Amino acid sequence: MERILIGTRKGTFIAEKVLRRWRPRLAGHAGVGVNFVSRDPSTSNLWALLGHGHWGAKLSCSVDGGQTWEDAPQIKYPEGARYIGHEMPDETGEAGTLVKPATLLKLWYMAFGPDGSQYIGTIPGGLFVSRDGGKSFELNRPLWNHESRGGDLFAGEGTGKTHWFGTPASEGGEFAPGIHSISVDPRDPRRLLVAISTAGVLETTDGGLTWRGRNKGMLNDYLPDPAAEWGHDPHFIERSAGDPDRVWQQNHSGVFFSRDSGASWTRVSAPDLGVHFGFPVAVDDKDGEVAWLVPGKADNARMAIDGGLFVARTQDGGERWEQLREGLPQDCAHDVVYRHALDSAGDLLAFGSTTGNLYVSENRGESWFFVATNLPPIYSVRFG
Repeated sequence: MERILIGTRKGTFIAEKVLRRWRPRLAGHAGVGVNFVSRDPSTSNLWALLGHGHWGAKLSCSVDGGQTWEDAPQIKYPEGARYIGHEMPDETGEAGTLVKPATLLKLWYMAFGPDGSQYIGTIPGGLFVSRDGGKSFELNRPLWNHESRGGDLFAGEGTGKTHWFGTPASEGGEFAPGIHSISVDPRDPRRLLVAISTAGVLETTDGGLTWRGRNKGMLNDYLPDPAAEWGHDPHFIERSAGDPDRVWQQNHSGVFFSRDSGASWTRVSAPDLGVHFGFPVAVDDKDGEVAWLVPGKADNARMAIDGGLFVARTQDGGERWEQLREGLPQDCAHDVVYRHALDSAGDLLAFGSTTGNLYVSENRGESWFFVATNLPPIYSVRFG
């Protein structure tokens, strides 16, 4: 059975294809914000990352395909976890720093390794790891204590300086760094890429014992030095499962592509075609040169470009881009697609928008149709 898992502002939905028709239904967490929903390929269990307005962030699991859900062991920062945050600018425009105690502001993304491991990215900037099927999660301290964010604050005051800035994407809008992308190399579970808003991309090749920056070639047009080592704002990174050295990135400052597993990046935007700003990216599971985006107009105009919604596709690593519009609204469209709300599986693609629209293509994006038009604002879309 073909199935789409959908996280929304007011619950978890599942769309299933029955008798050649996609049928969405509410599957759980009615009225609760669901930041991300995905299936663990090792167990087929479903996991939902919840953002209760009152009760905070919680982890939920279903072992029966979404028929019932139970609270899972909850993510907690260890005692003594602190990070260097940024104060709001004063009247001179200067922003200071201060050391803050770490409390969970958001569960943002979940990924799975080929060895059965599970990873959750959080705000403020924590990578939590489980190697027992989700029975317990532990903060990866080498990343938390990385020199780029000020060193080990468990042991002392660190360096007093951080290159990890922030995002207002937490449940309450507090400005803090967040991990929204975790990509495990399917050939080697010890190799991971993570992306942080706002800092950049980091890699481990030894299962999280050590980390290094992977920002060569990345540009941030808003920095005094656009090619600085840190301070970049990736919106999402995704690699091809069958061509894993090919990694794509939708960034605040454009679209970037890597053919060496993130060791270096090349900007492949096409502003004349509207391919530059946006949030999500999906990559073909066999050919890493093929990727899809749903562009937005600009940071200060987060909507479809000139009222017409389209999906951008490249089949040659960003050398050329196509606008795929058939079946999508071309007049007065104001859809915004968040970073986790686009996915691909073979010839299937699906994306959801903040206006509650869910679109599906069964021919690699050549044409699209509505599956739902009145869902709550959609945060995540994953085949599963």
